[in-house]
Amino acid sequence: MSKINDKIKILIADDDESVLYAMETILLETADYDLHAVKTGQAALDALRSHTFDVALLDLKLPDFDGLEIIKKAKDAGVSTEIVMITGHASIDTAVSAIRLGAYDYLPKPVNSNDLIRVVEHAVERSTLKRQNEQLQSQVESLTRYNDIIGKTEKMQALFQTLEAVSSSEASVLILGESGTGKELVAHAIHQRSNRNDGPFVAVNCAALPATILESELFGHEKGAFTGAVKDKTGLFSQADSGTIFLDEIAEMPFELQAKLLRVLETGVFRSVGGQKETSVDVRILAATNQDPQEAVANKHLREDLYYRIAVIEVELPALRDRMADIPLLANDFLTKFSKAAGKDIEGFSPETLECLLNYDWPGNVRELRNAVERAVILCRESIVTAQNLPPRLNQAGLPEKIDLQSNQRGEVVVLPSGMPLASVEKKIILDTLKNCNNNKTRAAKILNISLKTLHNKLARYKEMADE
Repeated sequence: MSKINDKIKILIADDDESVLYAMETILLETADYDLHAVKTGQAALDALRSHTFDVALLDLKLPDFDGLEIIKKAKDAGVSTEIVMITGHASIDTAVSAIRLGAYDYLPKPVNSNDLIRVVEHAVERSTLKRQNEQLQSQVESLTRYNDIIGKTEKMQALFQTLEAVSSSEASVLILGESGTGKELVAHAIHQRSNRNDGPFVAVNCAALPATILESELFGHEKGAFTGAVKDKTGLFSQADSGTIFLDEIAEMPFELQAKLLRVLETGVFRSVGGQKETSVDVRILAATNQDPQEAVANKHLREDLYYRIAVIEVELPALRDRMADIPLLANDFLTKFSKAAGKDIEGFSPETLECLLNYDWPGNVRELRNAVERAVILCRESIVTAQNLPPRLNQAGLPEKIDLQSNQRGEVVVLPSGMPLASVEKKIILDTLKNCNNNKTRAAKILNISLKTLHNKLARYKEMADE
């Protein structure tokens, strides 16, 4: 829809010339409105669909359409115009029906000029507020969303900027991050924002298939190439021609197959399994791994030459525990989606529920949060999600701990030898507390009265010391 100028636009639909003239005169004497008059229901509907009006004054009885039918068709088409029903056949039932269908108000004929001015002014005010809210929501969303990726924290804003720069290039990208952080969502966003967005996006999990099947899936095979190859098969690289292929868990790809992938990266050419003819493709390659790529190279899980070729740009996704401020935003987005899918009218989370979400460590990252909210929506029987609707492990994370710090779960006393260095005492207390909490870092941090970030930093330091 388009709005022709910045004036308040009002549509008037009535088949009576004298009524049209009277309403136009009254309104133009009140303000400099941009008025558009029609005499049929179809003309009114066409105008509502093709232009953005602030207010529409519709006669209930038009030659071709009932005014109530116009309201229904307009709302079904997503028209947000404030509609005022006007009729000489006034009745309470008609008024109620019009408002239930989405009309803003109702005026009987003959229209009183003061009533018309008052209702139109209020409708314009409501329309203006609605558009301002829509614009504000759009601005907020542009700051907190990049395609289907959501986040307002500094880490996510920096990620969005990186993705915007990466998307416009043709470079290969290696996406790093723990399981559940949204690596495929990032790959899809890069594709959608790229010049290849009209082409296919093909994703494959390299860890899900054995070597022989994975090679056939990626590059296709000729009939008779191996037992069971009863006909030719087109591979995923061919299917992704002119588009993007996403290779998830690339460090799990068989080492010998990585050499064939490297050749495709360098030349854009490959042979199908059992084939003699070379096939050329124009494909952008995006890859991902939840491993440290340097360690994967050192452990011979990832070819070094392939790593340097595929990691032209590295994009690292933060763990959810490192962007806790995004949890309410993510949780509410998931709540809206799952509530709509379940046909439920759930307004939000109770304060106690949000506390549970914010106090949990989220080892499964955004995927775990998504699943927890989906479960909560299924179990929720009220208008608000309560802590009881969450998985038990989250409930425990939100409860105050009453564990005896002087003993573990078996009742054994923690022994600290005299003369033990203070740093070693701290380390022993931290590790014993973590053990008593079944490795729940959130609970351990609360017991120790330190932040979750501090606990993660100390554990990382202990690991570094052990590796030295």
